[in-house]
Amino acid sequence: MAITAALVKELRDRTGAGMMDCKKALVETNADLEAAIDLMRASGAAKAAKKAGRVASEGLVNVTISDDNKQAAILEVNSETDFVTKGSAFIDFVDSLGRLALKNKPESVESFLGQKLDSGETVDEARENIIAKIGENISVRRVQIISTETGILGAYKHGDRIAVLTVLASQDSALAKDVAMHIAASRPECISEDQLSEELLEREKAIFIEQARESGKPDNIIEKMIVGRMKKFVNEVTLYGQSFVKDPDVTVGELVKSNNSKVESFVRYEVGEGIEKKEDNFVEEVMAQAQA
Repeated sequence: MAITAALVKELRDRTGAGMMDCKKALVETNADLEAAIDLMRASGAAKAAKKAGRVASEGLVNVTISDDNKQAAILEVNSETDFVTKGSAFIDFVDSLGRLALKNKPESVESFLGQKLDSGETVDEARENIIAKIGENISVRRVQIISTETGILGAYKHGDRIAVLTVLASQDSALAKDVAMHIAASRPECISEDQLSEELLEREKAIFIEQARESGKPDNIIEKMIVGRMKKFVNEVTLYGQSFVKDPDVTVGELVKSNNSKVESFVRYEVGEGIEKKEDNFVEEVMAQAQA
């Protein structure tokens, strides 16, 4: 039986072991999936396998910035419990990944897992060793490289759970950090209205129309209500339309424009987002940390 990429992936999904370990096991068992699983359970490669089915929704985010402040790596590494994230083994592992990502600039998590740390291990091998050491499932969830040639990077971390990188088309480092802090607290979907998809806008408009019709108001009034509600929605989800957290009397768009700059891009990572939804209200926490 042929050893296909799909078969290797299935074995990885079922065991949590590294890609090369999976391929080796499949070769030794003539592509017999169940036999490969048994073989890996009997070997050192299976140390991580027992934990692979567990949900890893805690963890740390990391931001590593180059000395010239022109490039940065942002990544998220997950664990099962927040207790593990306080241990030196996990923290050191995440920090080493941040340095490696900034150095090698991986294009994807998959390529990143195969890159080698200073220890000589690949990221995936080091991940498996950490799993064996601490007894929890660990996953490198995402990594991204941000760079600018003419602008400036702004970074902000709220504890170890939220990290933001912004790129401003100016050299105002204080403004770049303020905008990053705002993004950490306010979760904008994008920078400006022109970046919102037509599909999203039409869906929201349809909802507002249905709600307005239930009010029993005439069509001309409903039309005005829709315009107002859509404007409010756009302001709520776009960075430029949001009221600045440190001065609600101005929007972020107005703030940036008044400083002769613009936001070129931003990236916001929050531990576990999309894995586990939590009802958080941490705007006050972000503000308190920024002012401390």
